[in-house]
Amino acid sequence: MNEQEQSAILTLSLMAAFADGRKDESERAELKRIADALAGEGSINLAALYQDVLLKRVSLPAAVAMLTSPEARQLAFEMAVCVCDADGVQSPPEKQFLADLRAALALDAQQSAAYSQQAEEIAALPVAWGHSAGEPPPAAAAPAAAAAAGYASTMSEEEMDKAILNASILNGALELLPESLSTMAIIPLQMKLVYRIGKSYGFELDRGHIKDFLATLGVGLTSQYLEQAGRKLLGGLLGKAGGKLLGSIGKQAVSSGMSFASTYALGHVARRYYAGGRSLSTQTLRDSFERVLGEAKGLQTRYLPEIQARARSLDTAQVLDLVRRG
Repeated sequence: MNEQEQSAILTLSLMAAFADGRKDESERAELKRIADALAGEGSINLAALYQDVLLKRVSLPAAVAMLTSPEARQLAFEMAVCVCDADGVQSPPEKQFLADLRAALALDAQQSAAYSQQAEEIAALPVAWGHSAGEPPPAAAAPAAAAAAGYASTMSEEEMDKAILNASILNGALELLPESLSTMAIIPLQMKLVYRIGKSYGFELDRGHIKDFLATLGVGLTSQYLEQAGRKLLGGLLGKAGGKLLGSIGKQAVSSGMSFASTYALGHVARRYYAGGRSLSTQTLRDSFERVLGEAKGLQTRYLPEIQARARSLDTAQVLDLVRRG
C-alpha cells in the first residue's frame, strides 16, 4: 500500500470520526492530539489532513479517487466502520456516511453489510464480564453495602493484579493482529475490565458510566481506535492478506505497548477509584492515570514475549466471541 492510499484511508477515517456532527471541543482536541502524534510516525502530515477534514477542504469522492487497489478500498471502508462504531452503535448520520462511502468505493453490498454487522455486534455487547446480549446483568452488592464493608473488593490483591495484567497482555496481543476488527475489540475489553473491577467493589456499572470514566481520564473511544489503527496502518501492518502476521510482530512492538500500557493504567486507576468509593477528583484521576501510564510503558518490554505468544495463539476469526466472553 503506497503513501497516497494511506493518506486517503486516514482522511476517510477522520471524516468518519466527524460524521455524526456531535464531537464536542474535548473530543476535537483529542482527535487533533492523535493527528499530531501520528504525524511523527511517517512522512504523512496527519495534522494537515485533520485540518482539511475539519474545514471541509477535502471531499469524499476526492479521497476515494486516491485509492487505486481493491485492498485499500476495502480497508478504507473497514476502518471507517470501526471509527463510527468505536463509541457505540452507529447513529443515523454515520449510517448514511458509510452508505455513501460504500457506494463511492463500489464495494459489494452484502460483504460490506456483513462486516458492518460484526462491528455493530462488538459495539453493542454488554460491558458485564462474561455477559451475553439478551441476558440480565449479574447481581452486585449495592454501593451502600460496599461502603459498610470499607469498599473491600471481592477479589484478592493477587487476583486483581492478575486480571489487570492478563487484560493488558491480551490487548497488546490484539494490537499485533492485522485485522481492523481486532483493533476495535480492544476498547470493549477495556470497558469490561473496568466493569469487573467496579463490580468487585460493589458498584453495578453501565456503559454510560464507564464511557464517562474513560473520558475523565482522557481516553476517548473514537480517538483511541484511530490512534491504534493509524499506527498499524502507517507501519504497513494493517490489512495483511489472510490475517497473517507475516513476521510483523517485532515491528509492531511500540504500538502494542500503547495498548498494553493504556489497559494497565486503566485497570489500576479504576481499582483506586472504586476502592475509594468513587470520591477522587477529576484532576487526581488524570494525574494518577498519567503516572501509571508512564510506569506501564516501562513494563512493556518485560512482557513483550508474553504479548507476542498470546498474539500467535489468537484465532482472529473468533474476535467477537473473545469480546463477548471477556
